[in-house]
Amino acid sequence: MRIVVALGGNALSVRGEPFTASNQRASIRVAATALAQLLEAGHEVVITHGNGPQVGYLALQGGSFPLDVLGAETDGMIGYVLQQELDNAYQHQIRYATLLTQIEVDPADPAFGTPTKFIGPIYTEEDASKLSAERGWTMGMDGEHFRRTVPSPRPMRILELDVIRLLLDQGVVVICAGGGGIPVVDQGDGMMVGVEAVIDKDHASGLLARALHADAFLMLTDVEGVFTGWGTPQQALIANATPQQLREMDFPAGSMGPKVDAACEFAEATGGFAAIGRLADTMQLVSGTIGTRISLPASAS
Repeated sequence: MRIVVALGGNALSVRGEPFTASNQRASIRVAATALAQLLEAGHEVVITHGNGPQVGYLALQGGSFPLDVLGAETDGMIGYVLQQELDNAYQHQIRYATLLTQIEVDPADPAFGTPTKFIGPIYTEEDASKLSAERGWTMGMDGEHFRRTVPSPRPMRILELDVIRLLLDQGVVVICAGGGGIPVVDQGDGMMVGVEAVIDKDHASGLLARALHADAFLMLTDVEGVFTGWGTPQQALIANATPQQLREMDFPAGSMGPKVDAACEFAEATGGFAAIGRLADTMQLVSGTIGTRISLPASAS
């Protein structure tokens, strides 16, 4: 099968753990081991990843670089370590390539006026207020903590799609569209320029999976799957669902909502299945024994 795998930013850095190169490598090593199982099983794999924690930490260090440039920087950093750890985990003659991927967004997207994408570390209310005043950042509640929020426009077009296809035709495992891709807009004359935003990784990965006509789309994170009543005593895992069933439910816009939307769009457009679950359960997500699987009804697929 051709499988597009989206690694969540929080699957590449443990929540609450200090953000260091060694800690990130340790997390990526775990991810590479899981992905190597897909390669061992003979699947064609395309890898995307989040960068919310990473790009947020770089922004916190100061400097004048905008989010699109910081996104490109983190894509290279994560791609380098991921390639290396994949090589270490899977010793067969597999070739890997990390491709910095520009993705076009609409400059009139309403998301630019309502930042919802969480990036960077968690803050106390006091620290969040201080950073908001000093840097003009928008803050939001991520669970019980504060985090920076930035615009997350919908992806429209993957500029390097033909290059990705060429690499796949040569048997290369491609790491691309990192962090949702580098957000760019058309200035009106065909000239592209980066913008201050972070595209949602799941929406960008879903666009990629649809464009590549993938058989499966996996979104790997640090939770078991999609739940009803999340955070309450009544929470329950949704093991299997159709897009129609999930669209009748409400999920948080800053976390599970984009994953559910991307999964529904992929299943509806391709007839393939999407699965959401933990990184450690990668192979079981493919077999459908763990996590949440989203697919069309049997009569429609």
